[in-house]
Parts: sequence; structure tokens; C-alpha cells
Amino acid sequence: MLDFEEIASVDDFKESDRLEVFIDDTPVLLLHVGEQYFAIEDVCTHDGQPLTDGCIEDGAIICPRHGARFDLQSGKALCMPATKPVRTFEVEVRDQKILARPQS
Repeated sequence: MLDFEEIASVDDFKESDRLEVFIDDTPVLLLHVGEQYFAIEDVCTHDGQPLTDGCIEDGAIICPRHGARFDLQSGKALCMPATKPVRTFEVEVRDQKILARPQS
């Protein structure tokens, strides 16, 4: 299994609930929702556009272009027009540092 990679700091979330980062050259959207952090590939599987500005509702992100919804935990596509999941990453917080690695 791949090692965790430092991608951000808890302090980076003072102004926003999301950050755009890269993990192994993959664009990743890091989200702070309540007390949890989620990391998902920042690409809608329906049309390849970023999910960056999507609304967060009920544990899912909504693609701002066509309304596809993806579960933040599993990446599962929850409605049309998307049929394939987005890639997700395991997230840990250690000493105010946010670390992530691809889900196994």
C-alpha cells in the first residue's frame, strides 16, 4: 500500500471549506465538512470537468455543470448523468498536517 503524502495543513482551511491539491499528479479536491476531511479526484466522470465549485449536500458533492452527485466517502456516482465513481483518497490528520493516499 502507498504511504501517506502530506497535502495540506489544518490552518489552510481558515478561509474556505475546500482546497485544490495534487496527489501523484492527480488533481484532488480536499474538503472539510463538519469535523471530517474528504479527498476526491477533482474530475466529474460524466464530462471530465472539475468538481471544485460543486455544492456539498448530504455527504455528496454535486457537479456544477450537469448535476451528477458523488458520495464523498466512497466516490460512488449517485445519479445520472454520471455512471462511474470518482477516485477517493484516504485522509488522516497528524499534528495539524493533512495527509492522504489512494484508497485501497
